[in-house]
Amino acid sequence: MLTAPVIVIASFAYVGLLFAIAYYGDKRADEGRSIIANPYIYALSLAVYCTSWTFYGSVGRAATSGIGFLPIYLGPTLMAALWWYVMLKIIRISKQNRITSIADFIASRYGKSQALGGLVTIIAVVGIIPYIALQLKAISNTFSIVLKYPEVVMPDKQSAPLFLGDNTFYIAMLLAAFTILFGTRHLDATERHEGLVAAIAFESVVKLLAFIAVGLFVTFGLYEGFDDIFQRAGEAVQLNALLTLGGESGNYATWASLTFLSMAAIMFLPRQFQVMVVENVDERHLNKAIWLFPLYLLAINIFVLPIAFGGLMHFPGGSVDADTFVLTLPMAEQRPWLALFAFIGGLSAATGMVIVETIALSTMVCNDLVMPVLLRMKALRLTERRDLSGLLLGIRRGAIVLILVLGYLYFYLAGEAYALVAIGLISFSAVAQFAPAIIGGIFWKGGTRAGAMCGLAAGFLVWIYTLLLPSFAKSGWLPITFLSHGLFGTELLSPQQLFGLYGLDDITHCLFWSMLANVGCYIGVSLFKVAGAAEHGQATVFVDALNYPSTTTGTRFWRGSASVNDLQRLLGRFLGPDRARDAFATYARSRGVKSAEDLSADANLVHYAESLLAGAIGGASARVMVASVVEEEPLGLDEVMNIIDEASQVLAYSRQLEQKSRELQDATNELRGANRRLQELDRLKDDFISTVTHELRTPLTSIRAFSEILNDNPRLDDAQRAKFLGIIIKESERLTRLINQVLDLAKIESGNAEWHTSEIDLREVIEDSIATTSQLFKDKGIDLEVRMPAEVPAITADRDRLMQVMLNLLSNAAKFCERPDGWARVTLARQHGLLRVDVADNGIGISAADQQVIFDKFRQVGDTLTQKPKGSGLGLAISRQIIDHFGGRLWVRSRAGGGSTFSFTVPVKAGSWPASLELDLQASIALSPKAP
Repeated sequence: MLTAPVIVIASFAYVGLLFAIAYYGDKRADEGRSIIANPYIYALSLAVYCTSWTFYGSVGRAATSGIGFLPIYLGPTLMAALWWYVMLKIIRISKQNRITSIADFIASRYGKSQALGGLVTIIAVVGIIPYIALQLKAISNTFSIVLKYPEVVMPDKQSAPLFLGDNTFYIAMLLAAFTILFGTRHLDATERHEGLVAAIAFESVVKLLAFIAVGLFVTFGLYEGFDDIFQRAGEAVQLNALLTLGGESGNYATWASLTFLSMAAIMFLPRQFQVMVVENVDERHLNKAIWLFPLYLLAINIFVLPIAFGGLMHFPGGSVDADTFVLTLPMAEQRPWLALFAFIGGLSAATGMVIVETIALSTMVCNDLVMPVLLRMKALRLTERRDLSGLLLGIRRGAIVLILVLGYLYFYLAGEAYALVAIGLISFSAVAQFAPAIIGGIFWKGGTRAGAMCGLAAGFLVWIYTLLLPSFAKSGWLPITFLSHGLFGTELLSPQQLFGLYGLDDITHCLFWSMLANVGCYIGVSLFKVAGAAEHGQATVFVDALNYPSTTTGTRFWRGSASVNDLQRLLGRFLGPDRARDAFATYARSRGVKSAEDLSADANLVHYAESLLAGAIGGASARVMVASVVEEEPLGLDEVMNIIDEASQVLAYSRQLEQKSRELQDATNELRGANRRLQELDRLKDDFISTVTHELRTPLTSIRAFSEILNDNPRLDDAQRAKFLGIIIKESERLTRLINQVLDLAKIESGNAEWHTSEIDLREVIEDSIATTSQLFKDKGIDLEVRMPAEVPAITADRDRLMQVMLNLLSNAAKFCERPDGWARVTLARQHGLLRVDVADNGIGISAADQQVIFDKFRQVGDTLTQKPKGSGLGLAISRQIIDHFGGRLWVRSRAGGGSTFSFTVPVKAGSWPASLELDLQASIALSPKAP
């Protein structure tokens, strides 16, 4: 039964799991072992594109327009086919210039303009507010619905008091808290959040599995498959109309506009830019994402139409909102756990979008809107503060809260008037305004800052007038006459039939006029407005990004003088003094200089400092701050063009050198092969020396121990003395044999080792091993128990080798059993045609991670700088090779703090032991915290 506590606990448990994944990802990143350096995780993170719009809204749109939901996914699929060039270029540019957001990208392209970055930020925030409202609406409505289980009751229209009286406000604040914890725990000069990306990739899997689970249930649980659903839909007149292009599914103009919008959205939504560009760790991952991401879109859309048709047939008359079919169908069929899984899937889709989007927007607000203003306010004296990193984090956290409050306000004021998809398309139309400035900026050197500014402003104003304001009018917050009469009561200015353009839907109408204004102003102003030297330099850097190596950009277009100390202090104010000091020390080492004090403040250092600073406060603000501590000599346009010509000549020469280098490559391959062979021989030598010292130590230790006993106790009775002398003699003989045999140890892995096999009694081997190591157990006060049958069949093996294995396991049991009530147990039994030996103890145990590596050479439990057990770490590796040679197996079962059981098997001859003597090992080999 789904109750409120169950739903709330499940939701918080899921978010807690995301936190755990994010924490693990950040921890691994700090250790230099990135878990997102994987093309599959990268491709899954791109699925943050699939929000609650996809999870709920696609079904709702399919229920009203049939296949009209498809353009939203056709666009990204078509765009993915161009990523190999377009997106690769954007990623390359961003890495070269340490770009942290889409506002930073556009501002950097056009002369690192702060004003342009601020305008892009305003457009992004205002444009994305409806999209965030969409997620709040999805979470709020579905939470209200699932609380009523098993009844299917649609939530009431917005009637709760604003803010504190509305549950949606609390949901928004919880999301703000989650986002702050996820993305603004600390300041990162690269603005990368590896833990967050790992969590988003996990969320992508969850929402996909949840949607597919509901789809399978509807398609094959409620109906008899795809054929059955589509046959029934075809028999219904209303549903049959949804299967054809035109009419309800939209005309060609609608399909074309939605496809274009989705192509722009997958590239220019702030969250997509964040995961696709900023969080990218290897541009080669794009090769996998080109086909994996479209495959994901295909998988999550397979069941959209079956769920939509199933919902329409199950809830006739429109009593249930089609946007909720994914949740309400399992509820109507009394499937509580499937309904809960669907709710978690929708929650995952919405929270993933909100978290990534608000992190991206907060970075833009901080870097391109607030900080440029604060840095110009001399009354604040920010230039005198030693560390501004806390201020940066505070601004970003405040921006996250503000953005979600604005999203809540839009939901409260206008959200109820639109379906989920309609709200999302409003945001898509806003971010489409970035397309001319970005695409033109990376392919056309003639684009200017003035052109980009005018184009963006014009397109944004048209979007506000033709799409955003009408959404308020439909919600009752503006006069409804605004829709028909427009501004000043003039029908020609009707926002959805502007200048008499009829016959287009709202989105297509807005897209036509906004793109006409945007592109027209961008091209027209760029052609008539001459760009400055800084703009020409940045244009070359961006347009020719794929032609130059990443290490050469940015430095050729700077000339002046600077101080290393001033640059380091500047960097320390925003990143923290310690991190600035470490960054300059790293740069000094990369330049072959002992310390930062020995560096020269050349163009490369200035560019390095500016790029690091750009990661914290954006490229435009970084340019201003660096200019405040250096004396830059302005370059004229002719000088910039000369530098570009010189760079082109250098590039051509570089290509000739690359050709020469390829010709020399074949000659160096043989040298590399010879070097690898020498390294392998050196490794084998080290292995050999370590093995000798380890294997000779064990018999020598036994001989010394019993010799000391005889020396210290001259009054031992004759029987005991004879026994100890016998052990010493046996160990001396074994030592002699080992000295000869260890020389053959290197041949074991190659299969050329000599083995002295014979029929032996495994009981005798165990007894001799116990006798040899008994003093070790007595010295540590460890109780040793032996469980062996009265007789066992003979086996064919090398007695000394098996003795070597037993001694190693027993000495390890004694070594790692530090408890005052320590015990060890040796068990011998027959099991399925094998003889099995178990050496158990209640010592320190072995963690699951260590169990995977202790059988590797030179690996030991507790192998740290401060606690390294005695021994070379070869014993278990050698033991496993010996047991493998005789057709057996050696393994361990353990848990940290709970003791260990090392087991090995060797085969016996069939029929050599009566079945009546077989033992049941299950009780005797189980790990137990109690002494036997």
